[in-house]
Order: sequence, then structure tokens, then C-alpha cells
Amino acid sequence: MKVFRSLLWIQGLYILIIAIWPLVHIDSFMKVTGYKTDIWLVKTVGALGIPVALTLLSYLFIRTDSRPAFVLGGSTALAFAFVDFYYPLRDVISDIYIVDGWVQVLFLLTWIYIFVREYHKFKAPSPTPFIHTE
Repeated sequence: MKVFRSLLWIQGLYILIIAIWPLVHIDSFMKVTGYKTDIWLVKTVGALGIPVALTLLSYLFIRTDSRPAFVLGGSTALAFAFVDFYYPLRDVISDIYIVDGWVQVLFLLTWIYIFVREYHKFKAPSPTPFIHTE
């Protein structure tokens, strides 16, 4: 699970940095990524990235079922990769996002690799019925 823990660190910190950056210094962010008219949207995406990053990083410190980390890490990488390729190729956002798209593809492929390698270890938990007592 060394690759799993490394991926949690790398993807979690990467998302945290790119999420915080436009919140703390939008001018430098736009110098790299291109001018934006909807600053509120850039900051909203950044704000939404923070809990994703913190959740991924939390799996380093809390011993629990790791399957949700696969869902969160893989689906986040897939979503960012889609945006990072789709919109630059249609000249909606700067081509610099394609670089991030390839980073996201690398994250996604690593999640897939770990899942395939560790698949036999994943067992569905036995269902525990919700019991309400008054």
C-alpha cells in the first residue's frame, strides 16, 4: 500500500495547492492560467477543492475502509482531466490547463493500477441494518 499512501500525499497536496492558490493570490494565478472574467467561479472551484484535498489526506491518518478514497481520488482526477482537455481544445480556457490534464490522467491511471493490483483485498462489508431505538 506504499503506492496508495504516496498517491494520497501527492494528489492531496497537489489539489490543496491548486485550490488555495486562486483564493490567496488571484493575480498570479491568472498570470499562469490566463485572464478570467468570472473570478467568483475560479474561487468557488478552489474552495470546493479544499475539502476534496483534505479528505484524501485524511486517509493517511485515519484507518478505515479505503474504497471511498478510490472513488474520490479517481473521480476527481477524471472530472478535472475532462475539463482540462475539453475546454482548452475549444479555446474557452488557456492551453496551460492541458498540462494539468496530463497530471490528472497520471493520477487516474495510478488509482486504476492500485485498484487492479489490490482488488482481491476489497470485500464488501456485511450489511448492518439501521436499528432505531427510542
